Amino acid sequence: MSTSSCSFEDRCVSILCCKFCKQVLSSRGMKAVLLADTEIDLFSTDIPPTNAVDFIGRCYFTEICKCKLKDIACLKCGNIVGYHVIVPCCSCLLSCNNGHFWMFHSQAVYDINRLDATGVNFLLWGNLPEIEENTDEDTLDISAEECIR
Repeated sequence: MSTSSCSFEDRCVSILCCKFCKQVLSSRGMKAVLLADTEIDLFSTDIPPTNAVDFIGRCYFTEICKCKLKDIACLKCGNIVGYHVIVPCCSCLLSCNNGHFWMFHSQAVYDINRLDATGVNFLLWGNLPEIEENTDEDTLDISAEECIR
């Protein structure tokens, strides 16, 4: 992955929630743009959103690039909320990317900026642990309360 020439450390970490049912989908979200079309806003995460989404339908390829994709749907309401890049194409891998392969449509999710341990400042990707317990029930309960507000 080509992340050396571009930095994402100063981006805010977001909680991503389904717009249809307010289910927490990820506590490690980042605002992003589609590499193949920078006019399209998305959200992404680096860790598979377990217990929140599942694959739906068949794999497909985009018209703009050669990435192999598969849609993901919210487990609570069943609506398609994004897709997983199953196999990224060479063009996208060589582009400035954040290494995230779980993408969420901005029309299907909303974000809430996470706060750091002080509870005052926004949590930034540069301060986020590489591996975080995404399935910790306590964290998800707090996040769910945030989504409802």
